[in-house]
Amino acid sequence: MKSLKNIYKHPLISIKDLEIIYKAHKKVFFKKGEYILMTGQIANAYFCIEKGIVRTYAIDYKGNDITTGFIGESEIVVDVFSLFHQSPAKEYIVALTDCEMYKIDFDTFQELYHASKGFNEWGRAWMSHSLFQLKQRIISMVTEAATDRYKSLIEERSEIFSQVPLKHIATYLGITDTSLSRIRKELIK
Repeated sequence: MKSLKNIYKHPLISIKDLEIIYKAHKKVFFKKGEYILMTGQIANAYFCIEKGIVRTYAIDYKGNDITTGFIGESEIVVDVFSLFHQSPAKEYIVALTDCEMYKIDFDTFQELYHASKGFNEWGRAWMSHSLFQLKQRIISMVTEAATDRYKSLIEERSEIFSQVPLKHIATYLGITDTSLSRIRKELIK
């Protein structure tokens, strides 16, 4: 329940609304390696992570598996485009560790979104923040050196380094395993 309390913090969400929001979620579990969403499927829910970490990835035009994100505790797992447009997902979402999550289906989310001004405002704030983070990541990929992106990732998401294989971190940074190994060796010196 800790994740729900952290995720749904918003000054306009009342205690009564929080109780309704919490009850709308169902506890679910995913084993390490289990897919939460596969490309081509249509998302019908989003998940709040209580414990564990998941990875989002896509297959590029050459057939390479490219990590697009890591989602951890007290964060939301969702394919926004697939969920809100009810269209096939273009990414995979897979559990990197055993995960405990809270699930809310799309129809229930819609009901809450339209019934609660606080929940509505929380949704707008969450979406704006997510868009900002995505824009920052895109800009860093074209303006920063790989070493700087690696250092930023350590500062911002240090927890992933103990739970995520380095090959996934490398593709997330837009580099090869060999380049990541070289960067790590240089930084140790």
